[in-house]
Amino acid sequence: MTALRNYLPGFAALMLFDCLAQVCFKYATLDAHPFVADLDWLLRVLASPWLYGAIAGYVCSFLTWMSLLQTAPVGPAFAASHLEVIVVALVSVPLFGETLTPLQCFGALLVVAGVLCLAQEEGRLQSEVGLD
Repeated sequence: MTALRNYLPGFAALMLFDCLAQVCFKYATLDAHPFVADLDWLLRVLASPWLYGAIAGYVCSFLTWMSLLQTAPVGPAFAASHLEVIVVALVSVPLFGETLTPLQCFGALLVVAGVLCLAQEEGRLQSEVGLD
């Protein structure tokens, strides 16, 4: 678990930036409604500040991910990056009035459990070879 604690700030930043990008894309989509493939629609999309928030979120997410991969083991890091799906689902409840079903909550728990298992196993392997 020491390995997980070492990377926790980086993964928290990654979740924040990924979530920011997804939420901004949702708001940009709402601003651009209704979809009509014409110049007015494109200009409406390009005028939305939410679009630029989404782009900024993705750029920051990419930079954070590249920084994490310099030191974090790729297997657990890749699995942990999928926690973004859970964060976005949770944030979508108050922001967009979405609901979470018991099955979705159970699936989220399985994802978290899988990430924790991978992190724990990676920490155990690092301890065995003296990298911890």
